[in-house]
Amino acid sequence: MHRRQLILSGLAAAGTAGTAGCAVNSAPNYPIQSDTQTRTYTSDELIAAGSRELGVAAEAIGGAIERIFADQGDAPTAYIAGEEGAGAFTVGLRYGRGALHMKDLSASQEVFWQGASIGWDVGGNASRVFTLVYGLYHPDMLYRRYPGVEGSAYLVGGLGVNYQQADGIILAPIRTGVGLRLGASVGTMSYARQRSWWPF
Repeated sequence: MHRRQLILSGLAAAGTAGTAGCAVNSAPNYPIQSDTQTRTYTSDELIAAGSRELGVAAEAIGGAIERIFADQGDAPTAYIAGEEGAGAFTVGLRYGRGALHMKDLSASQEVFWQGASIGWDVGGNASRVFTLVYGLYHPDMLYRRYPGVEGSAYLVGGLGVNYQQADGIILAPIRTGVGLRLGASVGTMSYARQRSWWPF
């Protein structure tokens, strides 16, 4: 009788340990927001990368980055470099593609974004985009919808900045491109691993 109880107790304990092991193994194995060890980018690193990606002088991109640092702080954890096309006649659409860079990644990751807006906004433009990212501690955290407010005036090579924010992650896209667009709008932008033509 005692032997049977000991065997049953041992099996129950083994089962509990196995369940606990599964719970531990199912926990995220990537940095989360409380991780303070995520490496960040300096102003000089971003100016060099932004100048190369946008094809503009270091002085021009430097002014935009200094403004973002003044607004958001000097510790971006990632940046996205890519290109996009957009057009609007009261209702606007925007589609883009680029690469996410983080110091803790062994290689960049492809990312797509699409969005819609509404407001006093007319015209179209094709842009190269360099986006500073704050509060991103793992690439999977990027993929969501971000609300934003944008005022834009593209006149054959303008340079503009706006902010998007969701759940502690802040995106600061710097755009330079060609086209003719004038206006101000509110809308959302969604970032995803694969291209989607649905703007929401």
